[in-house]
Amino acid sequence: MGKFDDEVLWKVLTTVDLKDAVESLDMKIEEGGSNFSVGQRQLICIARVLLKNNRILVMDEATANVDPTTDALIQKAIRQNFKHCTVLTVAHRLTTVLDSDKIIVMDAGQIQEYGSPQELLKIPTSFLTRMVSECEVKP
Repeated sequence: MGKFDDEVLWKVLTTVDLKDAVESLDMKIEEGGSNFSVGQRQLICIARVLLKNNRILVMDEATANVDPTTDALIQKAIRQNFKHCTVLTVAHRLTTVLDSDKIIVMDAGQIQEYGSPQELLKIPTSFLTRMVSECEVKP
């Protein structure tokens, strides 16, 4: 992945709210990241992307197995650090995608609608509107 100086590494760890979880830069990450929670492992992945300065980020159910607090940390890290990137997100949690520029709503493997969440939520009969009302998610 390349070498980065300590200052850069600590900055990225701080950016993704992992500074307190990492004891030192010599800290070993166990096989499969078992010494970190699922959410912390996701944040480590985001930190790696930040270090590599990637322009495309693909997130496949990145917050599916985390608590709401960690979900918020992951979403905050994505929103703040990938504004100028293409972010492709596969998610079942509506809160994960409601502030996206564009979304594709699928049902049974078929595309049902495409557009900005704001546009789709203005249509009372849209799939997204129905999903949001069923979950009582407030955009």
